[in-house]
Amino acid sequence: MSLTQTPSGERLHIGLFGKRNAGKSSLMNAITGQAHSVVSDVAGTTTDPVKKAMELLPIGAVVITDTPGFDDEGELGTLRIEKTEQALASTDIALIVTDSIRPMDKSETDFVQALEAKKLPYIIIHNKSDLLDAIPSASDKEIWVSASKNINIHELKEKIASVAKLTTSDRRIISDMLNAGDVVILVTPIDSSAPKGRLILPQQQTIRDIIDSRCTAIVCQDTELTHTLDALKNPPKMVITDSQAFGKVAKLVPRDIPLTSFSILFARYKGELDTLVKGAFALEKLRPGDKILISEGCTHHRQCGDIGTVKLPAWIKEFCGGEVEFDFTSGGEFPKKLEEYKLILHCGGCMLNEAEMKHRINTAISAGVPMVNYGIAIAHMNGILKRSLEIFPHIANILTE
Repeated sequence: MSLTQTPSGERLHIGLFGKRNAGKSSLMNAITGQAHSVVSDVAGTTTDPVKKAMELLPIGAVVITDTPGFDDEGELGTLRIEKTEQALASTDIALIVTDSIRPMDKSETDFVQALEAKKLPYIIIHNKSDLLDAIPSASDKEIWVSASKNINIHELKEKIASVAKLTTSDRRIISDMLNAGDVVILVTPIDSSAPKGRLILPQQQTIRDIIDSRCTAIVCQDTELTHTLDALKNPPKMVITDSQAFGKVAKLVPRDIPLTSFSILFARYKGELDTLVKGAFALEKLRPGDKILISEGCTHHRQCGDIGTVKLPAWIKEFCGGEVEFDFTSGGEFPKKLEEYKLILHCGGCMLNEAEMKHRINTAISAGVPMVNYGIAIAHMNGILKRSLEIFPHIANILTE
């Protein structure tokens, strides 16, 4: 997969933040070398976050987001600030843009302190430095630039790259549990909700991770699984299944062959597996009338038999033996106030980056609401959660608590 095709969830997310008219849009255009954001001397020109996915040398595949000023005013200004806060949730590196012809004010220093509290990497960028008689000395976390005159833009990119190295994760989907030469079977049912002519992103990424580790990935539907197992000279290292087929696949795979799902692997890859496993047990405490949030990280056309809006609600009602209420969100939507819910079910998060997924998990923890993802919930409702987690020995103590 080329850098231009790298999914958003796998890119480094860089956010530009600051007061209105600090030059964020000009800086984004200078960094990217293209006019993505409208530039004006009128404060508040940027009304919604502007995103650009690109290859930024010397870093690689990134998403750069230009946000409205966090000092916006009025009713619309409040909505714009909310969009800025939403963008911050998925940010890996924050660029705080200030106007160098004046000292930083309290709103800016408070924003920096908030980033420090979140332990979010940041760089303070003093823009419009061409208007100064002399450039002040800079700390490791700041730089003086001029977007309009292209001063120190290359140096800024180098500084961003140095910070990016510190945020690079060595997380893997599955390859850290494999040895070269291992064979893995991936079960990918094809039904009316499957995209035409392609596999869904978690399946693509898992296959790539397997073959990158010099292992073999064998892909089949659940209807061909028994034949595929019988055709192998030796048992596979493990079987990974789409969550919707968990119950059927568990009956077909011999007990001595490890079994898990794409959703469970992505719970570890994108979030906090321990927390989401604990959330599964909230399913047993649901009562008629309880309210559940089902949230997905992407937006897609809903079809008959959609897992998030059709299958999961039906399975949950059957599992808890009564009528429960459901709210649904998708894409960038995720409620700030979660206290009304007894449980949050979330997709695997393949379209979200690690920062956004962990933000959602932490928001749920702060609200005291258990959270679980689709695959873990389905495994629990099918009575096979323990088996599907055996490849993660450190999870065993959670299941016995």
